[in-house]
Amino acid sequence: MIPALVLTTLLWFTDLQAQSVSPPAELSVRLVDGTTSCSGTVEVFYRGEWLGLCPSWWSMMREVKIVCRQLDCGNPVSESRGPLIEDGRRGVTMWSCRRDESSIRQCDIIGGPGVCDGGYYHHVTCSDSVRLVDGAGLCSGRVEVKSNQSWASVCEADFDQQDAEVVCRDLGCGAPAALQGGLYGEGEGQTWDKEFQCKGKESLLLDCDTSDRENNTCLPGNAVGLTCSEPDDVRLVGGGSRCAGGVEWNDQGEWRIVGADDWDQRDVAAVVCRQLGCGSTVSALPGNTTGGFRVSCSESESSLRECSRGYDLRPGLTVICSVSVRLVDGAGLCSGRVEVKSNQSWASVCEADFDQQDAEVVCRDLGCGAPAALQGGLYGEGEGQTWDKEFQCKGKESFLLDCDTSDRENNTCPPGNASLMM
Repeated sequence: MIPALVLTTLLWFTDLQAQSVSPPAELSVRLVDGTTSCSGTVEVFYRGEWLGLCPSWWSMMREVKIVCRQLDCGNPVSESRGPLIEDGRRGVTMWSCRRDESSIRQCDIIGGPGVCDGGYYHHVTCSDSVRLVDGAGLCSGRVEVKSNQSWASVCEADFDQQDAEVVCRDLGCGAPAALQGGLYGEGEGQTWDKEFQCKGKESLLLDCDTSDRENNTCLPGNAVGLTCSEPDDVRLVGGGSRCAGGVEWNDQGEWRIVGADDWDQRDVAAVVCRQLGCGSTVSALPGNTTGGFRVSCSESESSLRECSRGYDLRPGLTVICSVSVRLVDGAGLCSGRVEVKSNQSWASVCEADFDQQDAEVVCRDLGCGAPAALQGGLYGEGEGQTWDKEFQCKGKESFLLDCDTSDRENNTCPPGNASLMM
C-alpha cells in the first residue's frame, strides 16, 4: 500500500508534468498598453485567451529577445515588472526558453492560468527600428535598420561615431567602444540607401536626419559593425574599489542587492566582472545582507541583464575581480589567454614576455592554484592589441601589477604566440 504522503507527492508531480509540456501551436504573443507596437505588457495567447506573463522566474533578455524577434521588432532595450492597467487579469508563468527559439511557441509554460502573485506582470521594450545582429551579446553586432518592413544593413561610409552614440543609447547600452566595417559579417538582405546625420544627442535613431547617399553601392566588407559598452546598471559596493564588493543592480531607478545559489555564484561573478571591465573573478561569496534578486548565469553572458532572474530572496553576493589581469576563452575561470589592462583596454601578452614565475603570480592574483600549463596559441590570439612590456615577476608577488616590467626588445609578437595558461 502506498503511504498517503507519497501518493499525494506522486499526484502533484504527475499534475506538474501535465502542465509543463510545450504550449500548443496557437500560442502567440503581443505587447499591450505601450507607447509603440514594440513596447508594453507581455501577453501570450494560450488555451484560447490572452494572458499576462507572471514574473516568478523570467530568463530576462533571453525570452525578451525571442518576443522582440517574433514581433519583428529590433533589439531588446529593457524588461521590468509592473501591474497591468486592468486589475485582475489572469496570467501564466514562462518556465524555459533555450536561446535559439524563433517564436514563443517553442518555449515551455508551467502552471495553469491564474492571477499572478501580487498582480505583477512583465513589461518589455524593444527597439522600433534598429538592431545589432550576429554579435557576442545584446550590445554588439552588425547594424541593421528597418526599411519597408524588412531589415537592411548599414554601409560604413553612411555611419559615424555620432550615429553610433545614438544607436547605443537607443538600445539601452553604454557608449560606443568599436565601429568598423565587416566586423560582424555582411548579412543577407538589402543595404540601407541613406546616410545618417545624427548630432549624437538624439534618443532614437529615427530622430536623426538622413540624406541620400552619393553612391548607391556598398562594397563587400563594408556593412558596419558596432560594439557598445555594457549598460551601467551593475556595481560593486563596500569593497574598496569598483572591482570588489557586494553586487547591486539598478532596477527601474532603484539599486537592489543581488544574490545567487551556491552553484551559480562563480558564474554570476564572472559576468559581473566582465560587464564592469574588470579582470577575472578572484572570489565569489555570500554576504551578510539579503538580496532582492536571485540571479542565475551560464558564465558566457556579456551582462547581468542577459541572465535569469527571480524575485525570491537569497544572501547578497560579494565579488572580488582582479583589477588588471584576466584569462579569456578558456574552459573555466582558471584557464585561458592571458590579457592585461592597458589604457582602459585589454591586451594579449606575448609568450616571450611571460614565464613560469609570471604565471605563478597570475594564478595567485586570480585565486587559482599553481600553474599547470603555459603555452603560446593554446586559446587563440584575440582581436585587440598586444602588451608592449616584458614581465619580470619574482614569483612571490600577490598581484601582477606588483611585478617589475621592462621594454620589449622586439615590439612584435608573431602569430600563435599569445601567452596562454591553465
